[in-house]
Amino acid sequence: MRSERRPAGRYGEEVEGARLLTVSELTSLIKAQLEGTFADLWVEGEVSNLRLPGSGHVYFSLKDEQASIRAVMFRNAHRRLRFDLEDGLHVVCRGRVSVYEPRGDYQLIVEELEPRGLGALQLAFEQLKARLQAEGLFDPARKRPLPVLPRRIAVVTSRTGAVIRDFLQILGRRFANLHVLVYPVRVQGPEAAMDIAAALRELQEVRGLDVIILARGGGSLEDLWPFNEEVVARAIVASRVPVVSAVGHEVDFTITDFVADLRAPTPSAAAELVVASKGEFLQRLEMLQARLARAARALLTLARGQLRHAQRGLVDPRRRLADLRLRVDDLAGRLPGLIGALVSACGARWRHLDAALFFRHPGGQLGRARDRLLQDQAVLDRLLRQRLAMLRAALDQGMARLDALSPLNILRRGYCIARHLPEGGILTEAKAVAAGDELSLTLAEGGLRCRVEEATG
Repeated sequence: MRSERRPAGRYGEEVEGARLLTVSELTSLIKAQLEGTFADLWVEGEVSNLRLPGSGHVYFSLKDEQASIRAVMFRNAHRRLRFDLEDGLHVVCRGRVSVYEPRGDYQLIVEELEPRGLGALQLAFEQLKARLQAEGLFDPARKRPLPVLPRRIAVVTSRTGAVIRDFLQILGRRFANLHVLVYPVRVQGPEAAMDIAAALRELQEVRGLDVIILARGGGSLEDLWPFNEEVVARAIVASRVPVVSAVGHEVDFTITDFVADLRAPTPSAAAELVVASKGEFLQRLEMLQARLARAARALLTLARGQLRHAQRGLVDPRRRLADLRLRVDDLAGRLPGLIGALVSACGARWRHLDAALFFRHPGGQLGRARDRLLQDQAVLDRLLRQRLAMLRAALDQGMARLDALSPLNILRRGYCIARHLPEGGILTEAKAVAAGDELSLTLAEGGLRCRVEEATG
């Protein structure tokens, strides 16, 4: 016979002989077991689903071909990374397993992280190099030439050590009495990069500075790391003064070597590259002096040849004066004829103007105007008479029509005009009056006042 399952009771009760757990209790047991067992471990995998929120924490997944686990690196641990995390990067993480009880999820809390195969510093170096190169900061066209003979040099390096001592000795042998400004900074350690960048910024305020040299002796990649920091690279790019990078040995390369205006294999080599020896300068000056002398002699020879050519083309002034005298005599002989011709031409011109003036004389113009006026007056009189005759004929016709329509002519034919008294209105029909009404009759000659005895019609 099958047994019946009893309902769950309080914590600690048993169900069919098994201990009864709540979800929270089960999650707490799992959390204690996992976090106690995996409190410190190393995990290898590939970074994916990388998220970088504004809090500074880093969230990502760590996966291989068969599984995936969520991981988080908190802000303080993330700040210690020398390189940038990116999806697809194969890494080795040290951390601990943590269980998030509200969801029953587990994740890896990462304390340390290293790239697999390539060192963290080397990876950071390659990442920064690629980013700055993409910005064009390594372009040779951006870099400035150094002065031939710098008068004032700044050296950014450690206050003590063989670097500055060897540099000054070589500089003194090559060209004494140069002004060298030593700016002491830390060249190793976590604060060195900020020191170097600050020195580069402050040196921009120094007047008359011709070149800045970053100098440091050899060392490991970690020892030279301040010269691979982005803050130093940006300070070099922003410098208005040319910068020479002289860091490490000849086989060492740093980010400053790529962004600087010139790379020197060693600090000692920087002294030789920046300043030529006094003997070399004197030799060069002698060479320039010889070239200048040769150029001056060539120029003088050319000028003498040009002078001789000009002398050959120059006419004797006495010959020139004789030619001018002949020219004057010729003109003096031709002058009377020219004057006579000019007088004749002026006479002809005067006669032409006189004839034109006669034609335009006011007396002649007045006579012609008088003739035109008389002609116009005769025409006007004729037109006026014609117009008056036409108006008179039209007036006669109008008077005849007016007489034909005049009431007086009608009255003369025996008609009269009857008006009703006392209003004086004209009567046109008999029914407008009654017996006894008075009427006024207007005749062709005079009028009558009548009384109506009977109205008919």
